[in-house]
Amino acid sequence: MKECGLRRRSVLAGGAVLAALSAPYRLAARAAAGEAVVDVRAFGARGDGKALDSPAINRAIEHAAARGGGTVWLPAGTYRSYSIRLKSHITLHLDSGAVLLAADTPVEGMASGGYDHAPDLPPGYAAYQDHGHGHWRNALIWGEGLEDIAIEGPGLIWGKGLGRGHDYDVGRPISGMPGVGDKAIALKLCRNITLRDFRVLEGGWFALLATGCDNMTIDNLLIDTNRDGLDIDCCRNVHVSRCTINAPWDDAICPKSSFALGYPRWTENLTISDCTVSGSYAIGSVLDGSFRPFPPAPKSTHGRIKLGTESNGGFRNVTISNCVFDTCRGLALETVDGARLEDVTVTNLTMRDVTTAPIFLRLGKRMRGPADAMPGTLKRVLIDNVVASGAAPLPSIIAGVAGHPVEDVRISNLFVEQVGGQNAAMAAIDPPENEAGYPEPTMFGDLPATGLFVRHARNIALSHVEIRTRAADARPAFWLRDVDGFDAHDLRVPQGTAFQLDAVTRFRLWGSRDLADRRVDGPIRTSW
Repeated sequence: MKECGLRRRSVLAGGAVLAALSAPYRLAARAAAGEAVVDVRAFGARGDGKALDSPAINRAIEHAAARGGGTVWLPAGTYRSYSIRLKSHITLHLDSGAVLLAADTPVEGMASGGYDHAPDLPPGYAAYQDHGHGHWRNALIWGEGLEDIAIEGPGLIWGKGLGRGHDYDVGRPISGMPGVGDKAIALKLCRNITLRDFRVLEGGWFALLATGCDNMTIDNLLIDTNRDGLDIDCCRNVHVSRCTINAPWDDAICPKSSFALGYPRWTENLTISDCTVSGSYAIGSVLDGSFRPFPPAPKSTHGRIKLGTESNGGFRNVTISNCVFDTCRGLALETVDGARLEDVTVTNLTMRDVTTAPIFLRLGKRMRGPADAMPGTLKRVLIDNVVASGAAPLPSIIAGVAGHPVEDVRISNLFVEQVGGQNAAMAAIDPPENEAGYPEPTMFGDLPATGLFVRHARNIALSHVEIRTRAADARPAFWLRDVDGFDAHDLRVPQGTAFQLDAVTRFRLWGSRDLADRRVDGPIRTSW
């Protein structure tokens, strides 16, 4: 009885103790604690890169699940596979030297076999989000309605045979065709999830699509992928840490709140910390350590952290901290489909060679959702300790729409060095509203500011902010229109026009070295 008690305590303490161990020792600790460890080779897996091993892996998973759970172990080898179906209480362990390889399919799909079929969403709400967000089972690894699951270990998931969902792809399987897979990992309505230590190469449309999942830890992943990295949709209590994601073709870490479940659901209680995101390297070159530059592409590289675009359910209680943006788009917080985005804290970001706006806050009226939806809100956002160098000519952006302002934003300790060099014609631009447009920093075209463009906003405060340009720029540092309440303390700006104001009330500037203190309570239209 004493021995059993010790074993039980070791298992119960596993969350803390096992997390502190390296992957091989965690596997050994589970075995020592009496947990079942199942070798997929005992169920017929070959690991030679030629045989189709997914049937054997699924047999191993079913065997362990039928006995209450355990660890399904993939030793070193290459396991060519179609869909692997997770079960509750299962840990999938990829050992050092193990490669889980997504098997190829014909471009036009397969008459039978291949990846599992993903039923279409009901037509009543299928059009409320991008097509890829409504399918889960056509994945290399998937699970629905599960609990207590994990994927771990130092091995590699290689989505070589997966489609990406791009219409202009040549030679890749077409997403949605029979038997075609388009994501590495898909989880729906699961809880108590751990993803740790493994690597992903070419994850397809999504390296991870998690929808409606609760209590998820994502730690120490290296993802070098050909579209999205981590899509965290309608999820609660999620912690992302120590991940490196190179995603030149799409977003690296992308929380969303779509209507894919058939009802709105918050993405909430989310932390993202100590991660590096990039869009600057050829796919595979971060994984192999060569860090080769990404070749010219039809669109500028992505690779950022973005909340949105799907935004039906809302975002709240989010912290993003201690992250590096390496030659990619900047931070984006977006709600355009009627959701509330609120209570967000962003601290300690470094950005190098930002390809669009370093910071993009957008409240819009795309309204892709139920007909009775109303425009949402974007408020209570704190951004502190951000440095960006070599940023593109686009300034940071805070943009609502008429009657629906972005509210209660605090930006402090911000240093932005932009390339500059723009002329007086750009300074005179009056950008379009584009209320229903797809939210990207480029949605308004060129902008008449070097540092910060603010339109339709209320209660904005800046403190200890410096804007610098490498080349002289004719645009003002700050461009404000329809802003009610703007406090600015200790600003440093390039020579030339500091502010252009239009329909601005309750404006206050004080404590800057080269700018005189100024306070205006009534509506004002001026520049200086």
